Amino acid sequence: MDPNEHVSEQSRHAIETKAASPAEMADVFDEFMRAFEAFKDTNDARLAELEQRMASDVVTEEKLARINAALDEQKRFMDALALEHARPEIGARSLTSGPRSSALAREHKAAFDAYVRKGETGPILRLEEKALSAGSNPDGGYLVPDDTERTIMQAVKDISPIRQIAGNRQVSATIYKKPFSVSGPGTGWVGETDARPETTSPTLAELAFPTVELYAMPAATSTLLDDSAVDIDAWIAEEVAQAFAAQEGGAFVNGDGVNKPTGLLNYTKVDNASWSWGNIGYRATGTAGAFDAANPSDDLIDLVYTLKAGYRANAHWLMNRAVQAEIRKFKDSNGDYLWQPPASPGAPPSLMNFPIAESEDMPNIATDSYSIAFGDFRRGYLVVDRIGIRILRDPYSSKPYVLFYTTKRVGGGVQDFDAIKLLKFGVA
Repeated sequence: MDPNEHVSEQSRHAIETKAASPAEMADVFDEFMRAFEAFKDTNDARLAELEQRMASDVVTEEKLARINAALDEQKRFMDALALEHARPEIGARSLTSGPRSSALAREHKAAFDAYVRKGETGPILRLEEKALSAGSNPDGGYLVPDDTERTIMQAVKDISPIRQIAGNRQVSATIYKKPFSVSGPGTGWVGETDARPETTSPTLAELAFPTVELYAMPAATSTLLDDSAVDIDAWIAEEVAQAFAAQEGGAFVNGDGVNKPTGLLNYTKVDNASWSWGNIGYRATGTAGAFDAANPSDDLIDLVYTLKAGYRANAHWLMNRAVQAEIRKFKDSNGDYLWQPPASPGAPPSLMNFPIAESEDMPNIATDSYSIAFGDFRRGYLVVDRIGIRILRDPYSSKPYVLFYTTKRVGGGVQDFDAIKLLKFGVA
């Protein structure tokens, strides 16, 4: 069977799959590994043709491209199965584990359900007034129940590649400020009886991460809201999680900081030899819009060792699937492939023993593009969430549909400019 046909069938199945059994996930993982073996065999044949005739056969190139695309689709399908398998059900976590008591949580859930389904504001308004919930009012919306918020945030994290690898802070204010030392305190060596001169004080500066409003507006029919069998909390979580994750993913990479987080590619980028705090360092491939023609893997090795040793222990690669498909063909001096498949279903693939985070918001390879990032993103990039997700019910703007204006506040930016390095596909 053509790999593409098989993957298309899998993709259709993924839409219908709500949860996968361990046996099903194991079968999909085995298929993925067989596809990778087929990819290696085909690529080895292509390389042999290049050595013999200085050109590869068109049929071999087309076959390799098909298998490469099939690998990407199978990986996407496998990740979707793993995500569905791991996703918790709303209410599965004990309500006493949050800040509210179990009784209050049940009361909030019932009041929230009455508001969402029928527009009854009395119970939830009295509840939030009693809880002194600042900013929750008919104009600004009402807080979703704690377990619904946890489920939405967990789903967003599972979908958003940057959230999976970045640092995270939760705040109750609209801005998070973090001091950092520009120059540490003066130190020195002294003898046992030597005088101890007064040390200099550290010079401190401040990074500010404002949180800005992110919204989604799912629509429901009156039939859906009247159906008591429908878990309305789960419906809302599913509808808004995808929208939040997609918007966040783009902002964390390319955001300009205007009413959105500042993306890691939006900072000033400088050659790493001239790096200074406040800039992101890069290494150039030396070739416009491509890896080095003679030794493409050297560009990746150089980028790894551009990062200081203290950051490499927890480092990740960040790139999109198209760039990863190109790297999948690279070998080291021993003939081993640099790209390695995931060790288990749901795990990331690796490159030179460092895990790969896939972000489709990273650019494709082009002249002077910064298509690959490498670093310790947990130390390098910070995502800031203001606690609380709010919903405002709107039955008027799009009658006969009911809109649910759902908002949360999120910010982000680089917190350690030495922890992330970029690969520039340019001459210098």
